[in-house]
Amino acid sequence: MFERAWLDRFLALLPPGAPVLDLGCGMAEPIAAYVIERGHPVTGVDGAPAMIALCRARFPAQRWIVADVRGFHLGETFAGLLAWDSLFHLPPDQQRAMFPVFGRHVGPGGALMFTSGPHHGIAMGEFEGEPLYHASLDAAEYQTLLHSHGFDVLAHRVEDPGCGDHTVWLARRRDQ
Repeated sequence: MFERAWLDRFLALLPPGAPVLDLGCGMAEPIAAYVIERGHPVTGVDGAPAMIALCRARFPAQRWIVADVRGFHLGETFAGLLAWDSLFHLPPDQQRAMFPVFGRHVGPGGALMFTSGPHHGIAMGEFEGEPLYHASLDAAEYQTLLHSHGFDVLAHRVEDPGCGDHTVWLARRRDQ
């Protein structure tokens, strides 16, 4: 699993057994599955009922929610929040609107990790013959958004060759 090194860095920031929120969790594999294996309860959120049904079948002891992550508000905070391979499927304005969502759901000292594109722009890909939208802000804007919503960037790597060329952001919520 090429994401392991980044997930281990993320999990090292959390207390043992601390809860994690996975926004855009898909079918929970491999990301949420790895977090669960490491002893952290996961609340996964995805807008696709079929994906959440798979999550519930595979990991029935966890909490799975069908919801649109845009503007999402669960009314609780988590020690960690993941948005792996999900944020960049939103248009730029909707990505910007996700940072208050992150801020509402990560408690003081908590960790946030997400993937973005390598630079500002929009790219169209394809998945199983269907068009797949990708967008990214530039790095300076992500840094500004993180800072203005109470996060300090701990690590950022553009197109990490050890992680399938993903561009990864790892941040920690400042104690408030």
